[in-house]
Amino acid sequence: MTSHAGAPARGVAVYGTVLRRPGTGLTFAASVLARLPIAMAPLGMVLLVERTSGSYATAGAVTAAFAVGTAAGAPVWGRAMDARAQARVLAPAVTASAALLAVLALSAPRGAPAAVLAGTALAAGLTFPPFSAAMRASWRVLLADPGHRRAGYALDAAAVEALFVLGPLLLSGLLVALPTSGPLLVTAAVLLVGGLGYAATGSARQDPHDRSPGAAPAGAAGAAGAAGTAGTAGTAGTAEVGAPPAARALLTSAPLLAVLASGLAMALAFGATDTSLAATARTVLGDDAALGLLFAAIAGGSTLGGLAYGALGGHRSGARLLPVLLGVFGAGLGGVALVLAAPGSPPTPVLLGVLFVVGLVIAPSLIIQQALVDGLSPAGRTTEAQAWLSTAVTTGGALGTAAGGAVIEAAGVAAAFGAAAAALGLAAVVALVSQGAWRRADGARDGPSGW
Repeated sequence: MTSHAGAPARGVAVYGTVLRRPGTGLTFAASVLARLPIAMAPLGMVLLVERTSGSYATAGAVTAAFAVGTAAGAPVWGRAMDARAQARVLAPAVTASAALLAVLALSAPRGAPAAVLAGTALAAGLTFPPFSAAMRASWRVLLADPGHRRAGYALDAAAVEALFVLGPLLLSGLLVALPTSGPLLVTAAVLLVGGLGYAATGSARQDPHDRSPGAAPAGAAGAAGAAGTAGTAGTAGTAEVGAPPAARALLTSAPLLAVLASGLAMALAFGATDTSLAATARTVLGDDAALGLLFAAIAGGSTLGGLAYGALGGHRSGARLLPVLLGVFGAGLGGVALVLAAPGSPPTPVLLGVLFVVGLVIAPSLIIQQALVDGLSPAGRTTEAQAWLSTAVTTGGALGTAAGGAVIEAAGVAAAFGAAAAALGLAAVVALVSQGAWRRADGARDGPSGW
């Protein structure tokens, strides 16, 4: 791995090298701002609708409609971005989504029927573009060196983890300072500013026909295209970046479906864990305020784990490591279940420590799954394939949240953590039995991707 100046970039120094590349820092910052609303909107809808309707059931239905919309719309927008410049897709979509969020924020206090609120939320979700898939395509354009791209993906994963901590905190502060509709209106404004800001970047304006790894995006310094282009030939996940969008191969290969299946099973555990953490704070620790600490522990571990994984460098996809990481994740949640099942109130420091350790493997698992999707998706369909992974994770998270609540009602919080651990066991098995298929698919490409 080398820096743009030709000197080796090692450890955390690689992140400075990545962000100094022309156009990279601005594109990344805009994408982070554009994705902040995905961590704010669901909670903002719950708080808004519950306060205006007095019904948590209605609030849950409206939020679920938004989640269904985002899951259904992501592959459509991903496919569109594979066929034309991202900016042409993102600008109208993000404008529509922000406007619909504003309509929802203003109509709920005026007593709009629940069906109208749910329909508006569904439409806002359908028009909410998959910015993570878009940014991943931009990383492939901005960074030619596979090691640099790995660091970029790690930065991205760490940023997403941070967003899901900072988003609710920001929303809570807005709830105190603004009227009932204020937090969701601010969410809409952040989405509009961040989304249009990202759409204005050079990599977002670049036509798919002109994309190539490390090529300077429109408006970037010409040096961006020349730096680090050597050594990329034969790397999986790069050849398809500049492929014509006319390639319409189906996204139904067994190796790719296996990645999506492992992501879905892992997301089931995510959803069940989120519900279980909320129940742990309320019913086990007896302190709703402890929920922030629980989430901070697991998200902090994930952020650190993702950054450490990215700083390790190398060009390997990490596919062989995936079942190990998922197994460790499941074993950690099993440990949480045992701690909660023990007699007496669990020591909060012990619980926080276990959650932090569990979190260390989350972001690396996500990064590896995304890298596999890059390498296994057909030419000209990579953004759409990444959007399908986002849909799998969103769907699994929603199902896991519901299942976790049902298990808690029937058998308690410890059992819900046990169910999450079982889902991760399933994800680890899928990843383990898919090793041969992933290796064969990799061998069928022009060169090794790091097995």
